[in-house]
Amino acid sequence: MSSTNYISQAGVFFSCNEKKEFVTEQMVPEHILTHVYSGRISIVTANKAYSLSAGQTALFGRNQLAKFTKEPVKNESCESVTIFFTQPFLQKFYATKTLVGSHSPRTKILQLKTTMLLDNLFRSIGTCLNMKGTFIANEQVQLKIHEALTLVREIDSNVDVLLSDFSEPHKIDLAGFMQKNFMFNIPISKFAYLTGRSLATFKRDFKKVFGTSPQKWLTEKRLEQAHFLIAEQQKRPSQALIEAGFENFSHFSNAFKQFFGYSPSSILSSLAK
Repeated sequence: MSSTNYISQAGVFFSCNEKKEFVTEQMVPEHILTHVYSGRISIVTANKAYSLSAGQTALFGRNQLAKFTKEPVKNESCESVTIFFTQPFLQKFYATKTLVGSHSPRTKILQLKTTMLLDNLFRSIGTCLNMKGTFIANEQVQLKIHEALTLVREIDSNVDVLLSDFSEPHKIDLAGFMQKNFMFNIPISKFAYLTGRSLATFKRDFKKVFGTSPQKWLTEKRLEQAHFLIAEQQKRPSQALIEAGFENFSHFSNAFKQFFGYSPSSILSSLAK
């Protein structure tokens, strides 16, 4: 279920992955707080990889790209809960608060120290609102969201600098951003937004920088990355296509063969000889 459905209001989303690995990638549209009850969640951004195990909690800053992999551990399904701190909610919250942070966190993903109060909060959420796979936004939930935000601020006061920044993305270096984030399979309009541009300006600037269209460049860049993952790291084509930014195996296989002149599976066959 996509988080983009929830940007209108703060709420809580329960997720249960039934004993199989599940991979999803997205632009995180709002600040979110994720707690893992069981299993493990691996997160990959353009700059770093993270892992959350049972009992761990992390805060994800808005407007960043991330790839989430939910994995069962020791035959236990991956169960987690995510709290959405939306912009309207935070604007209302900080209108009556004095900022206590002195500097912005170095990263937009913060793994929080486990405390008894934070653990009790998520235990109560899991007990009172045991509705996995469901997004909930009601008065009871709003109290829990306020409690969660209060605890996060107590654990790390500098989150105020991150959470109270309501500015939109500013115009940044397009080439550097695309080279780091090409593997995230999001619409071109999202790439434009994250680089601080309108769609028309993004396409125009992209043509100047790369000499081709965004879609053509992304396809070729992802194919080259998939080739590298298979040939150099000996990953299965089914795994390489996901890491490189493709979703459909048939489309990937056809595009790969058209671009390189041979199938992705033939690379592993030649390496085995």
